Amino acid sequence: MKIGIFTDSYRPYTSGVVRSIETFTNELLKLGHDVYIFAPKYSHCENEERVFRFASIPAPTNPSYKLAVPFSLQFKSTIQKLQLDIIHVHSPFLLGRLGARYARKKNIPLVFTFHTLYDKYVHYVPFGQNITKEITQKICIDFCNNCDQVIVPTSIIGDYIKKFGVKCRIKKIPTGICLDDYANPNREWLRQKYKIPLEQKILLFVGRLGKEKNIHFLIKCFNKILNNIPNIHLVLVGSGPEEQELKKYALDVNIAENVTFTGSLSKTDVINSYFGSDLFVFTSITETQGLVIGEAKAAGLPVVAVNAFGVSEMVEDKEDGLLADFSEDDFVNKVLLLLTDDQLRKSMSVKARKNAEVISSVNCTLNLLDTYQNLIQNYALACNN
Repeated sequence: MKIGIFTDSYRPYTSGVVRSIETFTNELLKLGHDVYIFAPKYSHCENEERVFRFASIPAPTNPSYKLAVPFSLQFKSTIQKLQLDIIHVHSPFLLGRLGARYARKKNIPLVFTFHTLYDKYVHYVPFGQNITKEITQKICIDFCNNCDQVIVPTSIIGDYIKKFGVKCRIKKIPTGICLDDYANPNREWLRQKYKIPLEQKILLFVGRLGKEKNIHFLIKCFNKILNNIPNIHLVLVGSGPEEQELKKYALDVNIAENVTFTGSLSKTDVINSYFGSDLFVFTSITETQGLVIGEAKAAGLPVVAVNAFGVSEMVEDKEDGLLADFSEDDFVNKVLLLLTDDQLRKSMSVKARKNAEVISSVNCTLNLLDTYQNLIQNYALACNN
């Protein structure tokens, strides 16, 4: 099968969308399928086989994110030579729309993964945010209804977009975790790298340091936790537009010595960070899945997370972690409970690892492949009738 992936974000940019594309692509290639990726061009990005880059410009409110110019003199001849069997787009904008136009022009199935609650990200638009939110919702609904299949990572997101008017077929397929990557961790790497004392328990956050991740709330909660348990450390893995402001806030409230900002890390070092920590903490309220929660669980790391959208399906409350209300007091109390009860934390660690197997990358990719095959067969039947 020849699969075309159209995305508005791809490496070297790091995000849940990028990790999702990489994970599914790797598994599809192992199964013998051909995957071709159409993505924005970044400076210093290497040429990769079967990855086609479009000229791009920096996003005005986030220069590290590139906006592709969905036009290329080579695109038409390239796409004609590939003779794709199916198009899978990962955005309702720019290159996602280009992929959708080609799918309709060539009469091949069009799949869209609804990765992001786009209307929750309008703070990156410099003006007219209320109007932008309504327009964004309408664009997403109309785009979904022009597709043959919409993939959602959690059921709650499927219900959410149905409520706003999506009538296209919707199927839940989460991004899976490649469990093989977690086989040989270095549990000491995190403490050794950042010189974190052995007596300090480590709370870990992994993700983009953006407003939508609600990290200011996390640091405020950590300040309260620190007042109850002095021997504790918060590690924030990732980078983003809020990084400098968050560092300043940690300094202002005199907790900077107990907070480490690592910046972006390699995949191996992120996995080592999971294994080197005592508890994963997550305060975002805009996630469609929360892939990092699955990654933490694969490392046997219990989770305390705010109970919102896709996160509510990623954490088995009171089994492999705890879901907290969106209040500082409740979040702090849930973290304190797990930090002070070693036996409970250890039992949740065992459950976390076991539950991560349910969303292995192999199982999720087989589910996606079955979806592709059914769509292609339906198109073939329609053409013969």
